[in-house]
Amino acid sequence: MPKIKDLAKREKYLAGNTTSTGNNNTLLRAAIVALVRDSDLDGICATIRQVEDRFNREFGYPYILLNDEDFTQEFMDSVRAVTEAKVYFGKLPASHRRLSPYVTEEKVKAALERNKNRCLYGGSYSYRLMCRYRFGFTHKHPLLANLDYYWRIEPGAEYYCNIPYDPFRFMCDKNIVYGFTITPTEKNKAVETLWTTTRQWMLENPEILPEKSFIQWAVDKSGEYTRCHFWSNFEIVDLAFYRSAAYESYFQHLDRAGGFFYEQWGDAPVHSIAASMLLRKEQIHWFEDIGYYYPRYTHCPNKPEMQRNCICNKKSGFVYHDMCIRRFTEVSAIDKGQGLALAHLPDRK
Repeated sequence: MPKIKDLAKREKYLAGNTTSTGNNNTLLRAAIVALVRDSDLDGICATIRQVEDRFNREFGYPYILLNDEDFTQEFMDSVRAVTEAKVYFGKLPASHRRLSPYVTEEKVKAALERNKNRCLYGGSYSYRLMCRYRFGFTHKHPLLANLDYYWRIEPGAEYYCNIPYDPFRFMCDKNIVYGFTITPTEKNKAVETLWTTTRQWMLENPEILPEKSFIQWAVDKSGEYTRCHFWSNFEIVDLAFYRSAAYESYFQHLDRAGGFFYEQWGDAPVHSIAASMLLRKEQIHWFEDIGYYYPRYTHCPNKPEMQRNCICNKKSGFVYHDMCIRRFTEVSAIDKGQGLALAHLPDRK
């Protein structure tokens, strides 16, 4: 695998001067992206250092860090000190991180009070703003405009395995659209009407649904929402998917329903339903070889050929014991008619 150390090439990267196909010696139009605040400095520096040691020091993909406030000079200097790759710092547009125009402040306040003890972050207004932003607006930030792929990282995440290849190029070469590592289930109290709202969108928009999809992963044959989701604190994505008309239509429908605020629709379950509903199974990839930890869950590869690149205990992994990953490996894609039939089934509480 070539080592990409050309700093001039990195500088030109986000301006669109590198190729995204063909030559395996060049970077793709991709970046490693995080939404952070100044208080996340220690956590994001630790994560970037691990990403560098495990993968990026051999490639030099740029980082894009986004904040709802201006970054301090100390923060920017500290981050740049842990990587030779180019780092871009950006501020979220105010219009992207605000209360949805389809909800009212009075009802949101009432929902926060009602949900504050029902689930984690149940009473958090800022958490809801963040989830709506991640689902509907991250890919619209100007710093991502020239990207074809992004890899989301989080402060405090740990990477246990060396990655001796370029995951961006792997996805490009295999026509993969969405990559993940961990698949837990969402708390029911946070997403009580999410599938009902999604069913409505499917039935109203059959013409923009794909001919085949992986929706049967998210919804079982009886029409019950499994609450399985790709844990999106790690995701590698072909941004053409998030920019598609179907994805935008789905976001607008969810936003009008108000569930980001009245309930607690996280970006992980809505991203996951969007992926399973709008993509084929072969377009979604489990990066089983990427050992990963984020508070509460760990994935450690247990296959010998993968384990030799890792420092984690294969017995500590969560994913292999999880119903959702078993379902991911066992369930097949279904055609549009079958998907619409699931949407027609009565919602099961």
